Amino acid sequence: MKKFTCVQDIGDLRAALAEASEVKKDRFKYVELGRNKTLMMVFFNSSLRTRLSTQKAATNLGMNVIVLDINQGAWKLETERGVVMDGDKSEHILEAIPVMGCYCDIIGVRSFARFENREFDYQETILNQFIEHSGRPVFSMEAATRHPLQSFADLITIEEYKRTARPKVVMTWAPHPRPLPQAVPNSFAEWMNATDYDFVITHPEGYELDPSFVAGARVEYDQMKAFEGADFVYAKSWAAYTGENYGRVLSRDRDWTVSDRQMGVTNKAYFMHCLPVRRNMIVTDEVIESPQSIVIPEAANREISATVVLKKLLEGLG
Repeated sequence: MKKFTCVQDIGDLRAALAEASEVKKDRFKYVELGRNKTLMMVFFNSSLRTRLSTQKAATNLGMNVIVLDINQGAWKLETERGVVMDGDKSEHILEAIPVMGCYCDIIGVRSFARFENREFDYQETILNQFIEHSGRPVFSMEAATRHPLQSFADLITIEEYKRTARPKVVMTWAPHPRPLPQAVPNSFAEWMNATDYDFVITHPEGYELDPSFVAGARVEYDQMKAFEGADFVYAKSWAAYTGENYGRVLSRDRDWTVSDRQMGVTNKAYFMHCLPVRRNMIVTDEVIESPQSIVIPEAANREISATVVLKKLLEGLG
């Protein structure tokens, strides 16, 4: 594997899940694979689970790790071509990226949507600049449109907890005080659509996602109807995608907060969320603290998904 940005890059899902199971039984089985290899993790945005789980995964594989926070301790980077650099940005990303590539074997990049220009965001401009100019295998630690490490961990978690071969999985929009990117819901939809699960997306009108990610999923605007008989409920807030509303909050309707009311019509569904979560906005205390909440095992599986991905990238170095 030369890069990891989406579900297609992981290859056969059954094989990837088998690798995840193998890694989980012995996290240090491939510790020699990364000996004398260096991972550089580049953060344009904040992180807790991604930073910790990916660094732990690299350690599992015997790698050295360099962590670079672009907004703390590094030069401010210009990302646009043709700009007269007479402001506060001292270095252009097109020089910085190949320099980073000199010091490592694999690069992970975390760069969120800016909500300034949908075309810029959805072209994955920053991530693709790393892929083009670093000379190294690159993987996404969350980009403008996808969060594949999270979605892979979500899939591992569902496979571990499912009680039927074809569970009903519902992804629901939930209110939030500020606009959030579509990366997690886009990516979750993409990965669920790659399975044979019964997958449903529910959200208020105006929160439609990019159709290329929704694909064949069923969309239901009535949240209660969507929740009926669900085996898994995945809650996430996202800002509007379409037209002039891109990046805006159109609703903070607390009726969409996941509570015992909605969970009561499910098939004793497990509750999932990528974290961090705004309690009593996204989900009530009662639901996230219930025995059906699997947000912690889900987060723990971030280490497993990252280990599998790094293993495949290391094997691709040849």
